[in-house]
Amino acid sequence: MSPSISPNCSNSSHFLLSGIPHLEDFSFWFGFLLISMYIVAVMGNVSILYIIKVEPELHEPMYIFLFMLSVVDLLLATTTMPKMLGIFWMDLKEIAFDTCLTQMFFVHFLSALESGILVAMAVDRYVAICHPLRYSSILTSEKIFKMSTLIVVRGALVMVPIPLIIKRLPQWKNNVLTHSYCLHQEVMNLACGDIKVNVIYGLFVIISVMGIDSLFISLSYLLILKAVLGLVEEASMKAFRTCAAHICAVLVYYIPLIGLSVVHRFKNDSTPNLHIFFGNVYLLLPPVINPLIYGIKTKQIRNGLKKFLIKIIHQGKNSRKI
Repeated sequence: MSPSISPNCSNSSHFLLSGIPHLEDFSFWFGFLLISMYIVAVMGNVSILYIIKVEPELHEPMYIFLFMLSVVDLLLATTTMPKMLGIFWMDLKEIAFDTCLTQMFFVHFLSALESGILVAMAVDRYVAICHPLRYSSILTSEKIFKMSTLIVVRGALVMVPIPLIIKRLPQWKNNVLTHSYCLHQEVMNLACGDIKVNVIYGLFVIISVMGIDSLFISLSYLLILKAVLGLVEEASMKAFRTCAAHICAVLVYYIPLIGLSVVHRFKNDSTPNLHIFFGNVYLLLPPVINPLIYGIKTKQIRNGLKKFLIKIIHQGKNSRKI
């Protein structure tokens, strides 16, 4: 016997995305801020991709994983940015149901990839600090390829069911989303049907991906900390400096993620825009901040960036002479 549907429910072929409620007068400036962040993200990540590609000394496991992280950050920002700008600048809030499901998959899939890459980078730092003499023999090209394949396959297998279990829901209480992009945890709460499967599977995804990944990252750094405490002060400081950029990247990813999860489960009417703030920070902050972190904290990236800038300056001078 099929579950009864409330007369207030209806079918919908589209959803309406939101900007920032009660701050519509500032939509242009929010859009300007978003496009500025996107330009910084694109320039920063493209610079890192180029530097890693052209510098032979950066063709090492750590920088291969950083290359992958920059690709994912670029894709994550690009997945949502055009629609977000349409909302703030042209009031184009409507998104087709199937397009929403597609965007939802890529947002969650790319987030899972980013989480997996951060684990791989933590393992890389563990091997580099705790087993430096065996670093090259442990993290071979073949093992890096297998780790990368596992990260992608896991992300795809875990995230493909998400749009499918949303598509099975029969009708909707309303079609207005409070975020500027489609998230599983928000769309499912608009459904009139039984969402028990969605809730259970969403919890499974959080535990099996972000939960296990954060556990592995924490374990890696506990082992690193244990090894570092046994070194002399100068060596331990050098070891910590090699991990500084990655620790910052982990915090930039997980703090907004935890904040978004918490505010979605414990919404407070006194701060109605808090979950919107965390949603935008979670999506846009890592692509902007990660290139800056690695550019500042990693000597090899800084040197590559200097060479890149000097090359551009010389080319500019030569073109003016011609």
